[in-house]
Amino acid sequence: MRIGLAHILGVECTRQWQVSVANVWQGWCDTGQDTGSLMCSKTREPLGALFVATLCSTASTKTPKVSGDDDFLCIGPSLYHAVQITEDHPARRKHLLTADMTAQTASQKHRQVHHLSRDAGDPHGWVESITGLTADQPATDLLNNGSTASKQKAQAADGVDAVEAGSSVVQEMSVLSLEEEHDMRVEHALEILKADVSNTGEALITIGGPGGWGPELLTEAELAAILKRVEKVMGDAFADITVLRQRKVPSNSEAAESATADLVVRLRANPGAVSPAELRVAIIGNVDSGKSTMVGVLTRHILDDGRGFARSKVFKHGHEEATGRTSSIGQHNLCLDSKCNILNDQMFRSNSSAEYIARASKVVTLVDLAGHERYFKTTAYGLTGHMPDYACLIVGANAGIVGMCKEHMGVALALKVPVFFVVTKVDICPEHVLKHTLSTLQAILKKPGVKKKPFMVRIKDDVLTCARHMHTDSLAPVFLTSSVTGEGLELVRLFYNLLPQRHKWHDKVKEHAEFIIDETFGVPGVGTVIAGTVKRGVITTNANLMLGPDVGDGTFKLTAIKSIQYKRLPVTRVVAGQTAALALKKVKRNQVRKGMVLVDERAKPKASWEFDADIAILTHSTTIQPRYQAVIHCEIVRQAARVIAMDKERLRSGDRACVRFRFLQRPEYLTAGTRLVFREGKTKGIGMVVGTE
Repeated sequence: MRIGLAHILGVECTRQWQVSVANVWQGWCDTGQDTGSLMCSKTREPLGALFVATLCSTASTKTPKVSGDDDFLCIGPSLYHAVQITEDHPARRKHLLTADMTAQTASQKHRQVHHLSRDAGDPHGWVESITGLTADQPATDLLNNGSTASKQKAQAADGVDAVEAGSSVVQEMSVLSLEEEHDMRVEHALEILKADVSNTGEALITIGGPGGWGPELLTEAELAAILKRVEKVMGDAFADITVLRQRKVPSNSEAAESATADLVVRLRANPGAVSPAELRVAIIGNVDSGKSTMVGVLTRHILDDGRGFARSKVFKHGHEEATGRTSSIGQHNLCLDSKCNILNDQMFRSNSSAEYIARASKVVTLVDLAGHERYFKTTAYGLTGHMPDYACLIVGANAGIVGMCKEHMGVALALKVPVFFVVTKVDICPEHVLKHTLSTLQAILKKPGVKKKPFMVRIKDDVLTCARHMHTDSLAPVFLTSSVTGEGLELVRLFYNLLPQRHKWHDKVKEHAEFIIDETFGVPGVGTVIAGTVKRGVITTNANLMLGPDVGDGTFKLTAIKSIQYKRLPVTRVVAGQTAALALKKVKRNQVRKGMVLVDERAKPKASWEFDADIAILTHSTTIQPRYQAVIHCEIVRQAARVIAMDKERLRSGDRACVRFRFLQRPEYLTAGTRLVFREGKTKGIGMVVGTE
């Protein structure tokens, strides 16, 4: 389904596209921008509503053969540049990406359910609880990051600052020649690029495109000159560039086309001075969907034989290999160098990964979680305690969206972790079953509590688009793969290579150090070793930190760091956003547990028996009143708590309230602003910590 200039000239278009165009245009107008200043790229006349139709002219470059309908959005060049143009205007980008561009027919709504998932829907499950919410329920506001008033004010303030800054730059450039203006733009863009790469370790940029990096309207010769200049400047800053794509695209002026290039700039590996950028991806999905197999194929650079060869490379315990089911949390590393090459080969082993880490500029940590219902609390602990940047939901094409697949998806959505989907076993799945699986996924993602647009990834250009806009949390890439034939795996590897860090860890490096503990060990000859994530600050060897809350009295006690290992590589420091193992001085193994923290003494840490939270009830059979008990999952904290007070008399499904919880077993260390989920039987809820006592 496509819409172009012909529709504006009188050709009849479908009702669904009329609605979508109106939605996008209304979203643009709601931001308060001057729509009359928008000019046509060819006629140079005010566009008005014609602008929206032009954006959508190539919104669907091809119809997915597998889906069988137009419900999957394949972003083409025009819409891609529209997203680039709106990069500084999140409100416009949100309306652009989440506009409802499809409508299901009555036959699609009532068609027969596949036999593998006919009775698989649990009315009290996580996904059913979230998708069952309506737009007017208070719980939906909390699920969508709460009140938007403060965000709108911040966006408005940013817009005013951007306009003022832009006007001053325009006035300054008006007295320059074209060559001087060009050089000034390139020099200014290079300074910004160096700062971004220094902070985050990498950057994915577009040169020459509308709304991209540096100057626009470039010829091929000018683009080549800029690429050489970027390579030289970033080389002096100990970074390499990798050109992913060069092409010509329509420009916003009378010129026919503009030469553009998409490239990655990434710092070189230097273990003594530069910490590699770390990205954590939680691998979730139903039992027997191929999660561990996918991890083994990616990290060992092999193909599976269809009989468990790849998954046997990543199992931790003997009973896991015997049953073929993961029962624990496993972390496996995908090492990338500064030129976007994958360092993992067939000789890679987890216990000897230090040499690969030493050569890596970026490390993607694949957190392999359990899929069986028996180990759901372990999976929930992995999604909360390991602080993943993204979640990869593995879907078996022949089984569909069933069982724990829905539960895992619901927890990830409740925690606001961006999710992308990898459909496996497409080589053995009948076409009609695959079509049903994709249609079921699309139906779930369109619900009010989810609001995501599935995006079929079929070519390299689709990967670039998804990686660049994954942070919007409204895009849901879908990959079709096979671990046996290797179909689609190169696109998945490229996607992992280009994914940016979701958290701004460089802003937290300057804060007081905090380390959350998710694993403890007793190593002969070394002593007590703890593993976890640096949540903020910098931790160095011989640093003195407060360890707590104590197992006995809940206090914090001073301890020293004996040594540090990052992914089995001995280092002298780790920074915010990295996982590490720390050896402690004069601390016994029975004095530490999962859920404890190491905090800088200047932060004055204190354990709390009680805390206040803004919660929303997703599903509950009756009402919730004071004295109600549930299990709280809040980062590494996993403990039962009782409601002792709330600002409403009682709560039902879909309600939202401020509640005070009290832990039942021991005090815990919590910080305001942390998201949480709680469960009890078939009751599901989400919330955010607002204060502790």
